[in-house]
Amino acid sequence: MRLIFIATMAVLMVGQAAAKDVLSGASLYADVARYASFGLHRFGSSGDRATADWIAGELSEAGYAIKFQPVVLGRQYVVERASAEAAGTAVEATPFWWPPEDKAGFHLSAPLARDGDVAGKILWLELPFDRGAYHGPAHRAAISEAAARKPAAILLMIGNPADDRFAYNVTQEDAPWPVPVMVVGAKARATFERALASSAPVTFDVSGHYERSVSGRNVIAEMGVGRGPTLVVSTPMTGWYSCVCERGPGIANFLALARTAAAEKWQAHFVFIATAGHEIGHGGMELFLKDGAPSPRQTLAWVHFGSSNACYAFAEGARTNRPEEERYLVLSKSAVALTDEAFAGVAAKRLVAEKQAVGELRDVHAAGYANFLGMAGRHQTFHTPADDLGATGPDILEPVARAFVDALRTIVERGDSAFKQ
Repeated sequence: MRLIFIATMAVLMVGQAAAKDVLSGASLYADVARYASFGLHRFGSSGDRATADWIAGELSEAGYAIKFQPVVLGRQYVVERASAEAAGTAVEATPFWWPPEDKAGFHLSAPLARDGDVAGKILWLELPFDRGAYHGPAHRAAISEAAARKPAAILLMIGNPADDRFAYNVTQEDAPWPVPVMVVGAKARATFERALASSAPVTFDVSGHYERSVSGRNVIAEMGVGRGPTLVVSTPMTGWYSCVCERGPGIANFLALARTAAAEKWQAHFVFIATAGHEIGHGGMELFLKDGAPSPRQTLAWVHFGSSNACYAFAEGARTNRPEEERYLVLSKSAVALTDEAFAGVAAKRLVAEKQAVGELRDVHAAGYANFLGMAGRHQTFHTPADDLGATGPDILEPVARAFVDALRTIVERGDSAFKQ
């Protein structure tokens, strides 16, 4: 409720300024606040549906032809309530995807252990901060090794700068864990240290369920068929928790670019695609690339707004007015000169992708699109419940949006020559 109240107030405060200039920080922040107001953005959720409706409405109002592309993923786990309690202190917890099929909802009380014989107990496991977003082989090996010791469940802390409940992106192919794995934030460490020292039991209380053939939607907006070169612009809509600064700035950039291209009547064929299912397998992007995307041969350039592209850095726990240092311009070789010009005033590390890009641009690159550019990164509260409107602001949003508009305007004006090395 607090997040929704803050988001609503932000929209009201900047609404009038937002209407004047779609590239102003006020306008961009209003869009981030609107995104935040929808709450959780997991694939298939009410927040996911509301976001797709809102983006479609905004692009339709700008003059684009809108199409919803159904995205059906094999499974989603829905958690209504999850907590871990010790000695009268309860903290919020997150079941680690994917939980056991027969433990989607459960109640368990058992002693907490780190060493020795842990059979039938709750095993406390920690994964180090690795700056990653995706659940990988090292994580799976560590949890599988812990589960092989036959605990009743695992209490997991995943290192991150916010000391909060971190969630990794997973795939539809990942197997469920053999025992429940419950993630808690390291900020609650003292509660569990006391339980460990006193042999007090830890109690997990989870209400959740699996859903099958879960439906979501990509939003596809098109304008200018036959009017010039084909340009594709993409951004994900879904993620863990409210993912305000992870997803919000990219969506604000995406909308601002679409509105600018329409208002200025750029001579190009635009396809804007907002994808669903990012956090559980990139399902929306995978589907679009197979069915709906212009072919690589037909596409002059692909532009992607990835994670955390306008988030503040933190120093000693306090927000600064500087951008997050873990922010990257992800580029094809052909786009280096173009971005050196357009992004001269934007602090971001350059990552020229020869073999592998980042996030959903990895899929785009693998599909054979020769000219691409995007921005992605991570920030202090990335993939945690603490990711909220305080992580971004008008001053940091505006330079990024204007740089992308400058780059796309150059591509429209110069055509193929914009990518000459």
